Amino acid sequence: MNAAAASFAALTARLDYLDAAEVEQVRRAYRFADEAHLGQMRASGEPYITHPIAVAAQCAEWKLDAQALMAALLHDAIEDCGVTKPDLIERFGAPVAELVDGLTKLDKLQFNTREESQAESFRKMLLAMARDVRVILVKLADRTHNMRTLSDVPREKWSRIASETLDIYAPIAHRLGLNQTYRELQELSFRHLQPWRWQVLNKAVSRARSRRRDIIQKVQRDVEAAFEQSGLQVRIAGREKTLYSIYRKMDEKHLSFAQVTDIYGFRVIVPGVIDCYTALGVLHQLYKPVPGRFKDHIAIPKVNGYQSLHTTLVGPSGVNVEFQLRTEAMHLVAESGVAAHWLYKASDLAADQSDRLGTKWLQSLLDIQHETRDAAEFWDHVKIDLFPDAVYVFTPKSQIIAVPRGATVVDFAYSIHSDVGDHTVAARINGVQVPLRTELKNGDVVEVVTAPVSAPNPAWLGFVRTGRARSKIRHHLKTLKQTESQELGVKLLAQALRAEGLEKLPGDGEEHRSIWERLLRFTGNRSREELLTDIGLGKRIASIVAKRLVNLLAERGEKPDQLLISRERYTAHENVSQGEVMLDGSENASVQFASCCRPVPGDRILGYLGRGEGLVVHAEDCAVARRLQHKDPERFITVGWSDEPVRPFETGLQVTVGNGKGVLARVAAALASAEADITHVVMDDEKAQDATDLKFLVAVRDRSHLEAAMRTLRRTPSVMRVQRVRPGAN
Repeated sequence: MNAAAASFAALTARLDYLDAAEVEQVRRAYRFADEAHLGQMRASGEPYITHPIAVAAQCAEWKLDAQALMAALLHDAIEDCGVTKPDLIERFGAPVAELVDGLTKLDKLQFNTREESQAESFRKMLLAMARDVRVILVKLADRTHNMRTLSDVPREKWSRIASETLDIYAPIAHRLGLNQTYRELQELSFRHLQPWRWQVLNKAVSRARSRRRDIIQKVQRDVEAAFEQSGLQVRIAGREKTLYSIYRKMDEKHLSFAQVTDIYGFRVIVPGVIDCYTALGVLHQLYKPVPGRFKDHIAIPKVNGYQSLHTTLVGPSGVNVEFQLRTEAMHLVAESGVAAHWLYKASDLAADQSDRLGTKWLQSLLDIQHETRDAAEFWDHVKIDLFPDAVYVFTPKSQIIAVPRGATVVDFAYSIHSDVGDHTVAARINGVQVPLRTELKNGDVVEVVTAPVSAPNPAWLGFVRTGRARSKIRHHLKTLKQTESQELGVKLLAQALRAEGLEKLPGDGEEHRSIWERLLRFTGNRSREELLTDIGLGKRIASIVAKRLVNLLAERGEKPDQLLISRERYTAHENVSQGEVMLDGSENASVQFASCCRPVPGDRILGYLGRGEGLVVHAEDCAVARRLQHKDPERFITVGWSDEPVRPFETGLQVTVGNGKGVLARVAAALASAEADITHVVMDDEKAQDATDLKFLVAVRDRSHLEAAMRTLRRTPSVMRVQRVRPGAN
């Protein structure tokens, strides 16, 4: 057993940047953790306390403050030792307790699947992190030590832990600019996920290292001599590509090990920013640069704040050697990322750094959380945003905005502001009008056109890439659907109540409060609004809720009106019920017009309350509707068309034409002259025959407009037959 590793002395040597009072606070946390974990052992057989000490030591390397080090020592106390959050608040104060709570997994909650539990844990951790970035730094230190000691854990657990690290923790470390941790987590994950491949590559790199040692030493001597001659003060350090990045390059580009040429590289650390460019000139004079391999991350930093110049040169014997040129401050950020924020505490630089070093991304997690209550969905958003590849585009005022690779105009609009995204109607890239689904490329100047009446379109979800845009669009659509479904629920319940002899819904004032409370207990809903929304979505049947409501009112002496019941029954038979739901096309999300029969105003229609999908409107002669009527008659309600629909409705047309030049143009012109908009067209796949079927989706005002358009088509030369397409109609 390693007694030294279990003692506080192992940590003290690293705490020289804290004052005596802070060291004493950390010592108190150590004593408490030591006592709490007494008797607990790691899988390696060492006392458990060695783990919190190792985590705290890693945090001390990043120069984190005393509170973060205390949280590192106590991070497993709530989870493993039965210590409560109030205990920690009492002993160490609220900030430390909050950090520890953010790090604690949700073992006490019951989850249906491990994925759900995992998603919920990450959600909690990431939200705590968005409020305080120290949580994720402690969490990454914790995961790094767990990965270093993974060999002591049973082998069947290796794959799960290593995959999780590679998919989640390594990208977070990269996103926060913790380059050393990122490389180490990738390397350790690769070693435990694919031990055989790791071993083969390790041997190959060792052999290549000894073979190429002379070349690398010669490059170093030449470079040092060149800088000495130019009088530039530099510090040169060798850098070797990690085994995982070599493996990934071989796998992605289908290369053999011998074809991977940039295994070795150098870091050149210079005093100032201008010196980076001067040093680049010295290197390019010494060796020829490889075309297309120069990147300037100083002028345009990466999303996580990383800055350096990258260039690849052709060294002796044709070996490619990569150089990274940066200042000391850039080097610190490159290796420690967000952790470097603490090292800037004394200066005013901290304010700018916190904005640049990934904390914008952390803040966007909170925005996503406000719209997303489902843990798995939240995690999906975050995973989308973890991919580090970024594209840099410009606003019309030349401000640089970083978006993920593959992001579209809509993602850009939401990255500026959610109001801009919500009201986007059009966009111009480099002065040219483009569709909203256009992917952005480096250097594009993007201008978004907005309109106050515009709203997010569900189709956007098919092409947006960022979690922020996705969550904002979903939130808007959910809110819209809920409001409309609630209004529909009010109409349906009022209609069902009239059939039971009640003129209108009871109010939600004091007088009827107890009635609504008893009704909600019966239906299992939390509020009156939720019940009405459920009725509108078809999750509750209005007639059953109405019967229960009538019984509850009858107990209070409010009897149904028998005259109203008989009048409703008579009129319902005549299909002119006053409770009928009238449709004018303004219902949006709460009402869908069935694609099997595509009814238009003037068609006789039925309303089907699908389970959870709101009201679906079918034509009366639709075979699908008839089957549903046979199976679920109580879910059908009376619906009718309003006298003045507010928009056109789509329906299908099949036009059989004789083949010839310009036929499609003549048919399209005929439809245009009849004022019927074509929204979609499909032609037969077969080779040209004497006759071809053209299938159109056209938008018309009503049935008489449709018939007028069909008459116009029949009079068009080359048109042999026109018929309405309704797959579900009999």
